[in-house]
Amino acid sequence: MRPSRLLATLVGLAFSLAAGVASAQKTQLLVYTALETDQLKAYQEAFNKVHPDIEIKWVRDSTGVITAKLLAEKANPQADAIMGVAASSLAVLDKQGMLQPYAPLNLDAIMSKYRDKKNPPAWWGMDVWGATVCFNTVEAQKKNIPKPETWKDLTKPVYKGQIVMPNPASSGTGFFDVTAWLTLFGDDNGKGGGWKYMDALHENIAQYTHSGSKPCNMAAAGEFVVGISFEYRASTNKARGAPIDLVFPKEGLGWDLESFAIHKGTKKLDAAKKLADWASSKDAMILYGKNFAITAQPGVAPPLPNVPKDYEARLVKMDFAWAAENRERILAEWTKRYNAKSEKR
Repeated sequence: MRPSRLLATLVGLAFSLAAGVASAQKTQLLVYTALETDQLKAYQEAFNKVHPDIEIKWVRDSTGVITAKLLAEKANPQADAIMGVAASSLAVLDKQGMLQPYAPLNLDAIMSKYRDKKNPPAWWGMDVWGATVCFNTVEAQKKNIPKPETWKDLTKPVYKGQIVMPNPASSGTGFFDVTAWLTLFGDDNGKGGGWKYMDALHENIAQYTHSGSKPCNMAAAGEFVVGISFEYRASTNKARGAPIDLVFPKEGLGWDLESFAIHKGTKKLDAAKKLADWASSKDAMILYGKNFAITAQPGVAPPLPNVPKDYEARLVKMDFAWAAENRERILAEWTKRYNAKSEKR
């Protein structure tokens, strides 16, 4: 072999070996998430600009499914970190002793109402997602159905068979809808006004979905007139030209926090802490603010089109500790009463 060719071969081999070593040295971080799939790429790319040595492997599903999976794996945990999962779910995991307390570098910038009260916190919020009704104006006009202004409007006979909403056992959006109605109208262990409201609403429900986005997508496509969903999906569908109006019922809006936590027992704690530090940073919050009207750091999110400026003031006062404490009871009661209209998996 000629010396020049030999040298080229050796150089190529050296580069291949170096690339292989670099790849082998990457830390793989298993992150469980309920983030929307169209958000994951931007978040991962931004994180990897700062930490190219950490490779995120996502396990993505709806909030209820991810929560159930984490609880099922309690004795043999798989996740290193949890990102973009409802605070009400993380409160359940914290109660089970499954979270590793950690104060990320930017914790002081996060509003106290959007984080665990303990110090260091077991979890902290990234952004708020809240209830929004997607109302198809074209289909409504065809059927002579008026635009609702309140939650109680949706119990009127004119909406019968025209409403879809998420199942709270599988969807975080569905769960905060239910807990908000119990907060607004009363729980009383299954006898309160919140349950009476859901009994009446159930009469008009066509289907309960296993996704918080799907009701708005169905309304946007004209399959139903009303889809009870959340503001990101509603705003996105309207921006894409769907003939929907966004309705924010006057009684108040249920909501939850897309939140972050480190799983206790992870063997990759340093890498999980680096992800936590980035996810709590202003750079990350700016990315969240492209999708949601409220971020856990104040003054970061620009106004979202079609979302009212006083959106935060419309949020119901939610008690995540109460929601965690009563989650099993609430879901069992809801399932017993209403699950017959849930879509098949």
